[in-house]
Amino acid sequence: MKGMDKFVQLSKEAGPIGVFDSGYGGLTIYDEIKKLLPEYDYIYLGDNARTPYGTRSFDVVYEFTRQAVDYLFRQGCQLVILACNTASAKALRTIQQVDIPLCDPNRRVLGIIRPTVECVGDITKSRHIGVLATEGTIKSLSYPLEIRKLFPEIEVTGEACPMWVPLVETNEFAGEGADYFVKRHIDNLLSRDPEIDTIILGCTHYPILIEKIRKYTPEGINLITQGAAVAASLKDYLRRHPAMDALCTKGGTTLFCTTEAGGKFGDQASLFLNYPVEVKNVVLV
Repeated sequence: MKGMDKFVQLSKEAGPIGVFDSGYGGLTIYDEIKKLLPEYDYIYLGDNARTPYGTRSFDVVYEFTRQAVDYLFRQGCQLVILACNTASAKALRTIQQVDIPLCDPNRRVLGIIRPTVECVGDITKSRHIGVLATEGTIKSLSYPLEIRKLFPEIEVTGEACPMWVPLVETNEFAGEGADYFVKRHIDNLLSRDPEIDTIILGCTHYPILIEKIRKYTPEGINLITQGAAVAASLKDYLRRHPAMDALCTKGGTTLFCTTEAGGKFGDQASLFLNYPVEVKNVVLV
C-alpha cells in the first residue's frame, strides 16, 4: 500500500481478525461477529480522533483507511473487516485491487456493503429499496451500484441523514430531539418513493436508533441492519476459505484500540456493547 509495500517482512503467522471503523459504529458489527464467532481473536480499531469520515473526500478516506489497515497488518492480522460504510464505499476497492498485491497478496480486506445487500433480493416484494446512510455513503452511490449488480430490476432511493451519527455519539439518541430528525428523514425517503417496502440502515451507528426508526417507519416495511448480515457472511467466507481460517487465531480474545483518549472510547463503547472494555491508545501514520 502506498508506503505499505515497504513492509516486506510482514509476519506470515496466524493472527487476530482486524475490525476497523472510523469511530464507534463498527462496534455494532464487531458485536454481531463476536456473538456468531466467539472462538476467534479480534483487534478492534477505531479512528476516533479523526471521525467522522462521512463528509471527507475519497482521497482522505482512502489515506486514513490505508493507515488503519497498515496498522492492523503490522499487528499480525491476516484478515481485516472494514466495519465502516464510508471506508467500504471510498477505500475498499483501491486497497483490494492496488495496495494488497504490493503488500501481501495472501492477506484480505473485506467490506460490509456487499454482505448487506446480498439478502435484499429475498426480502423485498415491491422491488423498491430505500437506503438511510451518511452523506458520504449516499454520494458514493455504493449501495445502488452493488444492489444493481445483483438485482438489476430493483429501484434504489437513498437519503442522507447527517444528524443521526452525532445524535448517537453525543448520547442524545434517546431524547425527544432525536425524534424530529429520525422522522424527517424517513418521511423524506418514503415521499420520494412510496413503493419502498425495505429499508437498509447503511450506517453502523443506526442500530442504536432502532427503536425510534421503527417508531416512524410504517408497518409492513422491512428494516435491514448490517451486523447480523456481515457476521453470517464472514462465517461463510471462513468456511469457504479454510486456508484463511487457519491464519486466524482462536483464543476468544479482543483488543480494543483507538486513536482518541482510551477513557473516552471506553465510556462511549459501553453504549454499543453494554459492557466495559479496556482500551489501548494508538497512532496511525
